[in-house]
Amino acid sequence: MSECRSGAVTTFAPPDVGPQRSRWWGLAALTLSFLVVGLDSNILITALPTLATELKASTSALQWISTSYNLMWAGLLLPMGTLGDKVGRRRMLLTGLAVFGAGSIGAALVDTAGGLIAMRALMGAGAAVIMPLGMALLPVLFPADTDRRRAVTVTTVGAVVALPTGPLLAGWLLEHWSWGWIFLINVPVVVLTVIGVWLFVPESRDPANPRLDWLGALLSGAGIVAVTYAVIEGPDQGWDVRLLALLGAGSVLVAVFVDRQRRAESPLIDLRLFGNRLFTWGTVAFALISFAMSGVAFLLTPYLQLVQGNDAQGTGLRLLPQILAMLAGAGLGETFGTRIGVRYVIPLSMLIGAGGLSILTRVRADSGCGPVALGLTVFGVGLGLGLPLAADTVLKTLPGTRAGMGTALSRTLQSIGVVLGTAVLGSVLSAAYRTRLDGSGTGLPGAAATAARSNIAGAHAVAGGLPHLLGAAVTDAADHAYVHGMTTAILTAIGVLVVGAILTAVLLPGTDIAAAPQDSPGDD
Repeated sequence: MSECRSGAVTTFAPPDVGPQRSRWWGLAALTLSFLVVGLDSNILITALPTLATELKASTSALQWISTSYNLMWAGLLLPMGTLGDKVGRRRMLLTGLAVFGAGSIGAALVDTAGGLIAMRALMGAGAAVIMPLGMALLPVLFPADTDRRRAVTVTTVGAVVALPTGPLLAGWLLEHWSWGWIFLINVPVVVLTVIGVWLFVPESRDPANPRLDWLGALLSGAGIVAVTYAVIEGPDQGWDVRLLALLGAGSVLVAVFVDRQRRAESPLIDLRLFGNRLFTWGTVAFALISFAMSGVAFLLTPYLQLVQGNDAQGTGLRLLPQILAMLAGAGLGETFGTRIGVRYVIPLSMLIGAGGLSILTRVRADSGCGPVALGLTVFGVGLGLGLPLAADTVLKTLPGTRAGMGTALSRTLQSIGVVLGTAVLGSVLSAAYRTRLDGSGTGLPGAAATAARSNIAGAHAVAGGLPHLLGAAVTDAADHAYVHGMTTAILTAIGVLVVGAILTAVLLPGTDIAAAPQDSPGDD
């Protein structure tokens, strides 16, 4: 395996990783690291009402408690991946785990909203190290194609399955313990992961020891944070001049960063990677599937809790069909990826996912559990088929010396897909919800109408203060308006998946994963 850089060739040889059993213990440790990060991405969904009461947090503070984690994660992914290539991926992974664990302990101990915002930001910084470098270490443990593909499937499924599990775990913890335990639960997992990584995962780095482009890191971090913040806040706050200016400024910073990478002697990202169609379209597939997954989770949680009246644990239980289906789909994807090829399986996974979402468009306010369970099952099979294969397709194309940088770039684009999924589908939902509610003729006065139009939670709160018959009418109108908005947003997600399936079917190279080039970023 070699990498071309300025006319010179740097040879990379993975270190000896010892007995086969040690490799699988190392994989278990890396999977735990992805699992704990995945859990914390969504664990606050059911905890925010409790935090509002216990910390006397305003709505703005609650938004920042959620947003600070995502902003730090998105802004630091690129430089942390490259820094790991430079100083050692195992060393940086252990550092990221320590930061994440310290942030978890701090989050459990603070007693103010401001303190929790700071600790969540610290956890996001740790997650930005864990995700790319944990993935970059997989080819070191498993250089053989078959074992690596299986390892990528295990870690990807571990991370993705954790997303819907977070709200279920949080609901149980909040019912039996204080709110701090939703963060303290991370600590024993982090300790086990650190021990496993220390004992069973070998060190690896780029032997060329490239300089870190600090100015590029600053430009990319500031630009991505600005764009991410604007996209997160836009659907809730409205696209005012301030957010549009922030979006524009962030876009300019990202453009300047990309231009700098074209000319930099030691770039933060190697743009030649995009000359490899497996990397490019594997990353696009990863981002588009993540777009649909995150957006649909955002849509379904209020439906299950507010429209259907389930508590936090009940909501989590109703998401279990998706989790189980993803596990089944991942097992099928490993087999089909080898026998049929990613060019066919990845587009097929998107079409299966779109089929599952089409079932969810038939759901109504008074539907039973069956349609939701069936739709989530089919959708989960599609996710399980596509996500691990897309991740492995990307990982296979990366030169060993720049694995941290390449996985960080892919994960950054995936995280943008996650943010856009929530923001775009949330915007579609809000617009359709308000249009349908305005036409329902509830006749609410000004302040009450404004609260009801803001979201379905506001409508239910308004209804609770009205006479019984009028309150029931407002609740019914809001529930039907929400289902209308959810259906419209799901149709948008279906369109994204279908377009993604067509693009990847046409533009992914007609090769099996095992035949993907590794030596040069520009190969295709």
